[in-house]
Amino acid sequence: MSSDPWGRVDETGTVYVRTADGEKEVGSWQAGSPAEALAYFERKYEGLVVEIGLLERRVQTTDLAPKDALAAIEHLRTSVTEAHAVGDLAALGVRLDALVALVDSRREERRAAKAKQSEEAKAAKEQLVTEAEQLAESEQWRTAGERLRALVDTWKGLPRLDRKADDELWHRFSHARSVFSKRRKAHFASLDAQREEARRTKEKLVTEAQALSGSTDWGPTAARYRELMTDWKAAGRAQREAEDDLWNRFRGAQDVFFAARTEVFAERDGEQRDNLAAKEQLVVEAEKLLPVTDLKAARAAFRAINERWEAIGHVPRDARPRIEGRMHTVERALADSEEAEWRRTNPEVRARAAGLTGQLQAAVDKLRDQVDAARSAGNTARADKLAAELEGRQALLDQALKGLQEFGG
Repeated sequence: MSSDPWGRVDETGTVYVRTADGEKEVGSWQAGSPAEALAYFERKYEGLVVEIGLLERRVQTTDLAPKDALAAIEHLRTSVTEAHAVGDLAALGVRLDALVALVDSRREERRAAKAKQSEEAKAAKEQLVTEAEQLAESEQWRTAGERLRALVDTWKGLPRLDRKADDELWHRFSHARSVFSKRRKAHFASLDAQREEARRTKEKLVTEAQALSGSTDWGPTAARYRELMTDWKAAGRAQREAEDDLWNRFRGAQDVFFAARTEVFAERDGEQRDNLAAKEQLVVEAEKLLPVTDLKAARAAFRAINERWEAIGHVPRDARPRIEGRMHTVERALADSEEAEWRRTNPEVRARAAGLTGQLQAAVDKLRDQVDAARSAGNTARADKLAAELEGRQALLDQALKGLQEFGG
């Protein structure tokens, strides 16, 4: 008979393994010595040890699903229970129990991680819905539309929630997009209608201008052309593709009339040269209004100058672009000043500028604190990265503060 701490072979060749419940027969051996019999059944035990070790590594190092892991553990437990092997079978059972505990722990960790991910996804989607609902009321059609499209892409990248919560949030999100789309469509439909109305109005003006182009009733016809020009400006812009053609036809009709009148009045060149001299004096007077320091006074003075300008009459054709160009330069400068004044005094624009400045200031303060914290913690790389971002934000803040000063704030 031969034996070791975990098994023995009796005189008949029967092999036993020792367990906490006593000896258990695991096989018989007739072909060799008892030592060889024990070695054979011990190798079977080592095979179980290897299988359990491999499963332990899979559970610890891979994403093996808990259900699959528990099935594998139970399969090995059955193999250990029914094993025809010699060795510490109880120790294998202990390892399998520990593995079950590890799988249960991993399952709880996954459940907690999934719950956290779901909460974060829900918060993110609620934020997207809130922003979409705000954008639904915007009239910044292009930027709001682009932002809504970006929100859709962000939504698609987020995990799904439970069906009820996900459907409710998607319904709100989709409704906000639909509201914006309908408002934008209505806006551009109205704009198209206005442009079509402007086109029809300008077609009538072109027809009348062309009918007048052959008139020799110089004074009344010229006056009527001025009225037509006023009506043209009041009509608004037609569609882009029609506007240039209409203007060319309208202006061409006027040019025919005024060219004929100029030819008839050729003998009045002397008068026109006097007109040129008078207008040059008015241009000099108008140019003295620049730079604008008192917009109201400059506007009134220019209006008076312009009235005298209109009363003077035509100048020689070759001098007209030069003299009118100088006058238009003054007029544009006044218009720019009016625009700047409007922007400076517009409360909505000022509030927006102030709000942006406040946001940038808060961002700069936050980044500065983060830089200090990173340096205090010895995290030089993070501190340098945050410092670079701080520099960019500070530049934006300086620019915003400079712009805010233009509002007197």
